[in-house]
Amino acid sequence: MENQSCVTEFIFLGLLQNSKVEKILFVVFSLVYLATLGGNMMIVVTIIYSPALLGSPMYFFLIFLSLLDTCTSSTVTPKMIVDFFYERKSISFECCMTQLFTVHFFAGAEVIVLASMAYDRYVAICKPLHYSSIMNRRVCGILVGVAWAGGFLHSIIQIIFTLQLPFCGPNFIDHFICDLFPLLKLACTDTHIFVILVFANSGAFCIIIFSLLFVSYSVILFSLRSHSSEGRRKALSTCGSHITVVLLFFVPCILIYAQNASPLSLEKNVFIFSHVLTPLVNPIVYTFRNKEMKNAIGKMWRRLYNFPGKH
Repeated sequence: MENQSCVTEFIFLGLLQNSKVEKILFVVFSLVYLATLGGNMMIVVTIIYSPALLGSPMYFFLIFLSLLDTCTSSTVTPKMIVDFFYERKSISFECCMTQLFTVHFFAGAEVIVLASMAYDRYVAICKPLHYSSIMNRRVCGILVGVAWAGGFLHSIIQIIFTLQLPFCGPNFIDHFICDLFPLLKLACTDTHIFVILVFANSGAFCIIIFSLLFVSYSVILFSLRSHSSEGRRKALSTCGSHITVVLLFFVPCILIYAQNASPLSLEKNVFIFSHVLTPLVNPIVYTFRNKEMKNAIGKMWRRLYNFPGKH
């Protein structure tokens, strides 16, 4: 079906309809965005310039997780920050589709990267003697390639769904970004079938991957019973960071896509958390809960500023 849309732009109602509060939010989210870029890039640079970390599959995946968090935040936050200064928050139809594509592309890729990191922890803890042979560079490269391909496939399906919809009436989106459910409410046609397809592509995708992660970590925790107390402590330390990041990503995802009747106010708050705040929290979780990362960051800064190292 050819899209007969006559809408050339959409108007965001924004996060709040209060200009004074929005000026305060401009400062807050600007600082959050800068901290997100700085924190994630610090992780990427630290791992790249630390040969001991770069050779570990866990930190190899962490590089891509940080890059994806940076891209996700950059897709959503700058537009939202700029719109705080405008009463009329408009976006062209083409830019709206581009934003929709990129948000789902990076989110889909991140889901698979998180699953790859869980598989890495499973092999490291449950099959330690075969770890180096199983998690070799070729396998890690394939998993990252699958993440990019899976994100693209997930996103292109969403775009194909959306481009079939005719938009010929109101063009006001009660949101601060272009997303599927707010757009479905504006379509000039019955969207029940599209809602089912969106649920199958997004909601089921989140639930299935989250279930697999839950099972994998249940197996990991069960297998730790046979480890020494020191081994359990070290394993729980590395797994704890990843479990925290998984929950921060999947709980909002499930809240949004597992059901389509949530109030838009709730959906906007969840999107703030998942697409603006979570990319900032992830580097904090992996930095402050990881002794190796903290040591590597310290060494990098000492080399950068020629500080004498401590023995």
